[in-house]
Amino acid sequence: MRSMVVLVLMLLLLKSTWFSAAAVLPQLRAEWGLSTAAGGALTVAVQLGFCLGAVVSGLLSVSDIVPPRRLIFASALGAAAANTVLLAAPGFGAGLATRFATGFFIAGVYPPALKLASTWYQRGRGGAIGLMVGALTFSSAVPHLVNGLGGLAWRTVIIGTSILTVLGAFGMLAGVREGPYPFPAARLDPRQLGAVVRNRGVRLATLGYLCHMWELYAMWSWFLLFSHDTFARFGRTPLPAAAYLTFAVIGIGGLANWVGGVLGDRYGREKVAIGMLAVSATCAATIGLGAELGVWPVVLIGLVWGFSVVGDSVQFSTLVTELADQSYVGTALTLQMALGFGVTGITIWIVPAIQAVAGWTVAFLLLVPGPLLGIVVMRRLLHARTEDRLPVAVG
Repeated sequence: MRSMVVLVLMLLLLKSTWFSAAAVLPQLRAEWGLSTAAGGALTVAVQLGFCLGAVVSGLLSVSDIVPPRRLIFASALGAAAANTVLLAAPGFGAGLATRFATGFFIAGVYPPALKLASTWYQRGRGGAIGLMVGALTFSSAVPHLVNGLGGLAWRTVIIGTSILTVLGAFGMLAGVREGPYPFPAARLDPRQLGAVVRNRGVRLATLGYLCHMWELYAMWSWFLLFSHDTFARFGRTPLPAAAYLTFAVIGIGGLANWVGGVLGDRYGREKVAIGMLAVSATCAATIGLGAELGVWPVVLIGLVWGFSVVGDSVQFSTLVTELADQSYVGTALTLQMALGFGVTGITIWIVPAIQAVAGWTVAFLLLVPGPLLGIVVMRRLLHARTEDRLPVAVG
């Protein structure tokens, strides 16, 4: 249990570099003279870097061959270094390269962290993984809090998040070990990627994850600018209010992951995912309309959206740990995330383009089909598991 507590605390620090540039995007746009599309590219670069890192890791089964805490330690130091190099970037091109590198290294943090958490539980695994994903979610919100405190310069935010990641890396190495239920040893076998795809349960869980990711990171990436525009429209001071609201909207997802994991253990992962997906789709469809009424509707809908948009994430990851070949759980998780983060690049890029032409209401409507299709996929997986054609959750 001590290792689990330390793991959660360290993960609160480890992933803060992910959204460090997104949190200071208004300042970067002003200093470098970037368009909205160019600003979005900085966020997309992180996603694409993560995808490449995950693909390389999956092909080499790195997450199943290298001990998780050593892999997390080395990857976190790499992410912190790449994040820090952004300070010396003279402009947009160099900034893209540093963000791509940051995403590449983060691919060695996220999947092995979930696998490491799974070694501590057979029963109640959803709640445990929920704590992990919750920690990662909350750490994604931290840069917005740092940015909102006194309107700090963007370089201060970058330095602060890099330091937090280094502290998390050393804390992970010193204070965390594998649990009493380790996964079987694996060997290098590139064919395992094909085996993962052929596993029907993993395939459906991954499809559900893709639908979830269609919405999630576009919402996280652009909520700051959306709230900034909303505050400005109604005569409020946009910063730091928009940064604080974005911190709250993303940060509440940390609680949502734990709650979702506990509920999934008790009532079924597919059922909880379906409920969360339905709520998040409703929020995506209505928050733009809420912005026509004032700031408070945006605050209320935003908090509900922030909770539901990520409350289903733990279900997809936990399902993979239960349904995949137990010797290659890390590979299955890595493939799931590689595909999922590839999808995020599409919506992160398209949302601002649509917003520039048709406004935020229509832009956020683009996200609605993702969770709706996810409901269909989860119903199919629930049907398959109910008929005992696939393993059932341990609980």
